[in-house]
Amino acid sequence: MSEIPAKATESEDPSDGARRSAAGDAAAHTTRATTGGPGPSSSGGLSSRDRATRDTGLGDEPTADAMWQSSPPGSIYDYIKVASFSIGPDGLVDQWSLRAEQLFGIPARRALGMDPIKAFVDPDLREHGQRKMAEILDGREWTGVVPFRTPGTAGEGDEKEGLAEVYVMPTRTEEGEKAAVCIVVDVRTLRSIETDLAASQSIFGQSPFGFLLIDPDLRIRRANQQFAQTFGGAYGSSPEDHRGRGVHDYLRSPEAERVAATLRRVLETGDSITDMHVTGFLPGSEERRHWSVNLYRVHSGSGRPIGIAWLGIDITSRRAAAREAAAARRNLALLNEAGARIGNSLDLETTARELLDVVVPGFCDLATVDLYQGLLAGDETPPGLVDGSAELRRVAFASAVSDAPFIGSGPPVAVGAVHHYPFNSPCADAMRTARPQLVPAEEGGLVQSTLAVPMVAHDTVVGLAQFARTKGSEPFGDRDRDLAVELAARAAVCIDNARLYRREHERALILQRSLLPPGDPVAAGLDIACRYLPGNSSSDRPSEVGGDWFDVIELPGHRTALVVGDVMGRGLRAAVAMGELRSAVRTLALLDLEPAEVLSALDEIARGLGAPGGVQQATRAARRPREADLSEVYLATCVYAVYDSVTRRCTFANAGHLPPVLVEPGEDALMLDVPPGMPLGVGGEPFEEVEVELPEGALLALYTDGLVESRDHPLDEGLQAFVGALTDPAHPSPDQPSATAPRVGTHRNLEDVCDHVLATLDTHHGEDDIALLMARVQGLPADSVGDWTLPREPRSVGRAREYARGQLLSWDLEPLVDTTELLVSELVTNALRYGEGEIRLRLLLNRTLVCEVWDSGLVQPRRRRARDTDEGGRGLQLVGLLSAAWGSRRTPRGKTVWFELPLPDGETGLTDPAEALLSLF
Repeated sequence: MSEIPAKATESEDPSDGARRSAAGDAAAHTTRATTGGPGPSSSGGLSSRDRATRDTGLGDEPTADAMWQSSPPGSIYDYIKVASFSIGPDGLVDQWSLRAEQLFGIPARRALGMDPIKAFVDPDLREHGQRKMAEILDGREWTGVVPFRTPGTAGEGDEKEGLAEVYVMPTRTEEGEKAAVCIVVDVRTLRSIETDLAASQSIFGQSPFGFLLIDPDLRIRRANQQFAQTFGGAYGSSPEDHRGRGVHDYLRSPEAERVAATLRRVLETGDSITDMHVTGFLPGSEERRHWSVNLYRVHSGSGRPIGIAWLGIDITSRRAAAREAAAARRNLALLNEAGARIGNSLDLETTARELLDVVVPGFCDLATVDLYQGLLAGDETPPGLVDGSAELRRVAFASAVSDAPFIGSGPPVAVGAVHHYPFNSPCADAMRTARPQLVPAEEGGLVQSTLAVPMVAHDTVVGLAQFARTKGSEPFGDRDRDLAVELAARAAVCIDNARLYRREHERALILQRSLLPPGDPVAAGLDIACRYLPGNSSSDRPSEVGGDWFDVIELPGHRTALVVGDVMGRGLRAAVAMGELRSAVRTLALLDLEPAEVLSALDEIARGLGAPGGVQQATRAARRPREADLSEVYLATCVYAVYDSVTRRCTFANAGHLPPVLVEPGEDALMLDVPPGMPLGVGGEPFEEVEVELPEGALLALYTDGLVESRDHPLDEGLQAFVGALTDPAHPSPDQPSATAPRVGTHRNLEDVCDHVLATLDTHHGEDDIALLMARVQGLPADSVGDWTLPREPRSVGRAREYARGQLLSWDLEPLVDTTELLVSELVTNALRYGEGEIRLRLLLNRTLVCEVWDSGLVQPRRRRARDTDEGGRGLQLVGLLSAAWGSRRTPRGKTVWFELPLPDGETGLTDPAEALLSLF
């Protein structure tokens, strides 16, 4: 460079300093490459120094255009594409570089020896060009923008035109002759670079995002102002202050290692990264920030990787908004799930567990539910409810953490245990104030945050729910507290409804059971066993009391009425209707009506149950549809049977009920063909009677539909299962072969038969109540009956007394002889005086002594009070005084008047006939 004289610049289109500097650097480089002597080079335009560099391998690997690169990555020469050639003392080209071939499109073999003025300069400018060339060869430098054209390789149509910035520097050959070196740059390339630099600076500097250029060593080569302002607290607010810094200067481990590994992967593979989330802290702040980063590899003009572009934006507020939206969606989903899952069962414990199934683990990690013990027991306001000191029972606990303890201060409380919270504890305060409280976490414990939320229903606190999150989970916030209050309130309403239902259900059960026969019913000539089972609750249908009932009513003459009925519907209404019908059946039975008449009267009563004015009002409402809509309809089914222990005959009448089942000794069970008739409350249809003679030891079964009906199978299948349960042989004893094993219904204990039937049909019921009444026939022995027919004459009175005395003495009932003779005399006398036809006297001995006097008259005896001056009219009064019970009933051929005396047992004293007679006066 010392050979280059002072530069005298004359430019037709001078460029800026950057271009001149670039041209100068290129000129220096080319000068060094060409200072070796004039003339063409045998190496295609390379000097001896270039060839030496090539041969020694000091340059980079050759590219497709046979160029060695020794400049650092991102060299300006990758973009400028500088071309050079040299001019000898004769003004002709004596060296031609490869870049000159690319720029002008003329190979070296043609270019060498060419006159550059004639070859490239427009003819109009050639004279001026010749003067300039002479000046240059005379030792002057020159630079300027020159339009040029090349002859091309295919003729005139293949000429190439352009605009080049030329820098010509004089030099000398080894022989000392004057020569020149020409540096040529395509002006269009320079202007493109200028435009690209301006656009890059604008985009890089004015970007609202943090923009970095990171070199292959993962150091910041360049940063924009936005990044510098964001992280200026520690390193300065100027982009230059961040040059050379790395990832670990801004991020903490292990986030820094993750980001650095990602940068290396992008640099190695060239795969771009879009929306990578980076978490860190601003300098001087402990607030966690979030950024979204896009990464892509940057290449030089020749395609060589020179670094990584980093484009980042702060998304902390967006992440916060997303978290809020996600939390709102989660809370809404929890509320929807709570509405769908909580309250499906009217059971307190089940409802509490449903709440915990919703909140664990979707809302918290641990949860418990405590309910007031007094409310569970049915008290409206248990003591201590106001100040929060009442006893509680833990009804539910759930945990998403294995082996997690029961939450709460103090010792652990197990499910089902009764406890109370200290007066000054946050839990007690939450129940007193009906406001949620945050329970402090115990040091070293698993739980980091606990909410104690009172369960409020209808302005009444019914219990406390606790929700806890373990360490590592996000602590409860205001939104979580509001959600917990809403969830607890929903569960509290369902729990309170379940509590009210349980209370009403228990009351209804008490009412229902009080209307059923107490203990084991006793009947003359029958062995009785019965079962009553309330319906079981299911997940989709809670258990309610039903209208099933059964009854055993003793009738005069050692007869028994067996009743089984079922009021349609469930709940307290059905239980009350059942009680009214049962009372009506007992009243009608005491009138000693026939079974069909009893059902007819019951039908009228059932029709009047739903109308305030009774059956007449119900009849009028049925005729007027508008009033019919206002009246309730009570429908019921019932089977009514009367068994006579003397004749072993049973008369049945059925009102829409299932048929009775009869098991005769040694026979299979069968359903009796009793016309079902219409249910009670329908009205308008008469009922039929069926009389069946029952053999000794036969088993009669009456039941309700809950035993045989289910939603899981047809009714016929249940009936066949019931019949089969009564038909199957019992388990044989060791000394009795199975072939001769007795039938279930005819030989086994009746209580065992009931248990066997219920156990066998256990899969066939569950939703409805079950009433089962079984009776085994034990007819009155013939020697326990005295039966005589008396003619209609006065002597029959004395003869009746004789028959009665003799029969009582044969039964060893001498203490009853006098009283019986007196009462028999009164009844036979009345039959002679007021009755018709023959007189029949019958004495029956069982648990009591019954005397019956039959005649063909239809006039019923009527008891009246005689005056002191009357000589008669005191017979029935005397019967009432001396007997335990008396009455009359109609028969198909007249009437029967009867009285009953208790058997002497040493405890029950008999009324003295003389004293009774004197008491009438």
